[in-house]
Amino acid sequence: MVALSPADKPTPRSEPPSSLPPPGMSLHRWCTGAPPRPGSYLHPPPPPFNLSLPSLPPSPPPLKPNRVSLGFKPPRSRPPRQAQNTPVAGSLHFALRSLESEPIEDFDDEALDSLVGHLSPKEQTVVLKRQRDWRRALRVFRRMRSQRDYLANPIHYNVMLRTLGRARRWDELRLCWIDMAKDGVLPTNNTYATLIDAYGKAGLVKEALLWLKHMKARGISPDEVSMNTVVRILKDSGQFDQGERFFKGWCDGRVELDCLDIDFDESDSISPKHFLLTELFKSGGRAPVSKVAAALEDGPRKPRLAATYNTLIDLYGKAGRLKDASDAFSEMLRSGIAPDTITFNTMINICGSHGHLLEAESLLDKMEERRVLPDTKTFNIFMSMYASVGNTEAVLKYYNKIRETGLCQDVVSHRIILQVLCERKMVQEVENVIDEMMELGAYLDGQSMPVVMKMYINEGLLDKANVFFEKHCCGGGISSKNYAAIMDAYADKGLWKEAEDVFFGKREIGFKRDIVEYNVMIKAYGRAKLYDKALSVFENMRSCGTWPDECTYNSIIQMLSSGDLLERARELLGRMREAGFKPRCETFSTVIASYSRKSLISEAIEIYYEMKISGVEPNEIVYGLLIDAFAEAGKVDEALHYYNLMEESGLNVNQIVLTSLIKAYGKISCWRKAQELYAKVKSMKGGPDIIASNCMINLYAGLGMVSEAKLIFDDLRRNGQADGVSYVTMMYLYKSMGMLDEANDVAQEVQKSGLLADCASYNSVMASYVANGKLKECAELLHQMLAHRILPDASTFKTLITVLKKGGIPSEAVSQLESSYNEGRPYARQAIITSLFSVVGLHAFALESCDAFASAEVALDSFAYNVAIYAYGVSGEVDKALNLFMRMQDDGLKPDVVTYIFLVGCYGKEGMIEGLRRIYGLLKYEEIEPNESLYKALINAYENAGKHDLAKMVEQEMRFSIHAEKNDDSENDDD
Repeated sequence: MVALSPADKPTPRSEPPSSLPPPGMSLHRWCTGAPPRPGSYLHPPPPPFNLSLPSLPPSPPPLKPNRVSLGFKPPRSRPPRQAQNTPVAGSLHFALRSLESEPIEDFDDEALDSLVGHLSPKEQTVVLKRQRDWRRALRVFRRMRSQRDYLANPIHYNVMLRTLGRARRWDELRLCWIDMAKDGVLPTNNTYATLIDAYGKAGLVKEALLWLKHMKARGISPDEVSMNTVVRILKDSGQFDQGERFFKGWCDGRVELDCLDIDFDESDSISPKHFLLTELFKSGGRAPVSKVAAALEDGPRKPRLAATYNTLIDLYGKAGRLKDASDAFSEMLRSGIAPDTITFNTMINICGSHGHLLEAESLLDKMEERRVLPDTKTFNIFMSMYASVGNTEAVLKYYNKIRETGLCQDVVSHRIILQVLCERKMVQEVENVIDEMMELGAYLDGQSMPVVMKMYINEGLLDKANVFFEKHCCGGGISSKNYAAIMDAYADKGLWKEAEDVFFGKREIGFKRDIVEYNVMIKAYGRAKLYDKALSVFENMRSCGTWPDECTYNSIIQMLSSGDLLERARELLGRMREAGFKPRCETFSTVIASYSRKSLISEAIEIYYEMKISGVEPNEIVYGLLIDAFAEAGKVDEALHYYNLMEESGLNVNQIVLTSLIKAYGKISCWRKAQELYAKVKSMKGGPDIIASNCMINLYAGLGMVSEAKLIFDDLRRNGQADGVSYVTMMYLYKSMGMLDEANDVAQEVQKSGLLADCASYNSVMASYVANGKLKECAELLHQMLAHRILPDASTFKTLITVLKKGGIPSEAVSQLESSYNEGRPYARQAIITSLFSVVGLHAFALESCDAFASAEVALDSFAYNVAIYAYGVSGEVDKALNLFMRMQDDGLKPDVVTYIFLVGCYGKEGMIEGLRRIYGLLKYEEIEPNESLYKALINAYENAGKHDLAKMVEQEMRFSIHAEKNDDSENDDD
């Protein structure tokens, strides 16, 4: 948080200045305005220290300072301002009102003369200070100078220099300085302080310090205000040591310029630097050096202004010198200088930013003891301080305390509270704060808009996000970078269409998109794999006056490489180099990785050489990719070649590279070399990672070396490093060696360990269960897999078909399911899963799976109806099964042999003999083609119904029918 100095704080627009200076203030000081005062800012914390706060003696209550109005309505409890509508001084008031009500172009010289020509010098100063636009102020000042009776004075010139400096109108400032010399007005300390402050705030630090050199050349010793201005500029530019040395030199009576960085070469003849150098040359010989030195050596002195100590304390705080900041605060009190609100704000800020919350709270108590009124910034500092440690309650406490103490929350208060509430996803509270802001007439800060939008987007409240965007973000008042931040929030959630709407949305006339917007839009398209759209934005951005930067090229090349659009990526890589940009190492490595992934090793090597030509040194990742590519191809010699190049380049060989070499030796089953490298990795810090260990286990498994693989596997289990791949590889090894019990033990262990994280690992464990005849455990594992939202693949369904065959379900039903799956019919996958659960007796899971398609209001294929009838029937819900049979017929589907087999099961379970006889009749009179599975189903159904005689009759019929069918087949073969 930045502590604003009086020069930084905006002047309340609603209060014209009084016509007389306050008691105790000179006319000169009142006309020139208060000197600027420093602020503070949060900085990274150094090691903690014990801040010893001296006891503060009570002081009489100071005059209550005027609060700065930031556009908020004051609380009703505060009395209205009395000075708001008070006329200043007759004609002065009329002049001010007239100048503010009309554009300056509407006044001719005669009108301006009538307004300002008869005013006193003090009233003219008020008029100049009240002009908000530099053009208006310059025009008024020139008319004043044109008057015959005008007496030039430094106060008017100081006001104009400050106005032109803040507007950064350096040419006009130079002309004003020349006019000042023509009028015979000599610059004073206030003049130089004004110029140093104006140049420093414009970021022209060296130029600001040149004015100090000019001041010294003129023989003027900096007073405390000028010195404080120089120290503040050095502090704000991060030159903490120089600022401290200058301060101490001033205190010792010396003005040392050797510690300041003011030497430079300048060839631009129209720059402010050249103007200053010229002025230095002109003023350099005006007084002998000895006299100048004598004039500047005033002897030791001590600062007497609170603003000076405020600057010094803030300097130490920003430099991380907390002890020195505390000592400066103590020296201020010992010197009898009363700390003001800025002093306490700076000290609180320093303590809070370094984690000393108790000291910061005690300083607030000291303020109350000394009756120094806190301002809005004081509470903002506490809000920021507690927000950084995640204490939401304390943030809300100080946010509400601003209003309770009769102050108004400013834009910083709202920014902090919205940031905190949005980070904690407190949607309703955020909306309450925004509503309150709107009621008070406050505006929503541009930096807060992306924060609120991101909260809505992350919470899935897209409708609210759209409403908020339309209300607060459209039409203006928001920068291109903030638009980019909103788009980025959408892009992170894969909402490319919403990001696109923001990008192509309506903007105010003359709005120009920043390059960051294009980069974010390309990123959004890239994440959605909409490469054509990303390329379109990239190609069209030039027509909008925006040229791709280094980030644009790196982003789109990496995006295209990840999408395997390698030819286009390589083309853009060349265009990037032609444009004068150097691709990042990560960009080259992404292209190399894509070529390696597609086994295009020669192209990857070409990119490697292009990288070397471009002056980009390959890192460990690039060498690792090349070595790994050759390892995957089983080219050990080439992998070793790039391994040696890596060592020669001075890069440290890490475990990843050695793991790739182990993989290379594993490809050619060279276990001894791999074993040597593995031993080398074990000797390195951290030891081998899980990939290297799994490579060795896989190598041993392929060679049937059970004891060696088990040794590494046991080490992994002991250290808690074994993952799903380790277990799966060991299961494969045990199964291939016929050690089914050991394979089953490993399968049970990995299931309990919770290491099953992908489809492949689940498939391996399920296959192990099936091999050991543990069908129910296999089905339970499938349910766990589905509960974790891991979709089964082709290998999974291959295992499930095996379970159905072993589970006793009719072969006709299995064949029907298998063919429907291979043909990709709707609900084929769900039907297989339902059948599996029913076969092993997990009826609750089966019915849950069955309801997913049986309750659908769409037409189903015969196999789906058959599975549903079977699932409901074996689970005892025969009524549902029979209803589905009727629905099947209503849909125009004829029952097939599988349908009759499952219906027979339902009839037998319920003892519905007539239903069994009807199906038996169809079978006997060959309306249904004779089928052994159907005969067996009838036999079992009659047995379940207690009709043993009918069961024997069907069994005899089955033997006769099947025997006759076999004879017919034999005769057909003979023919």
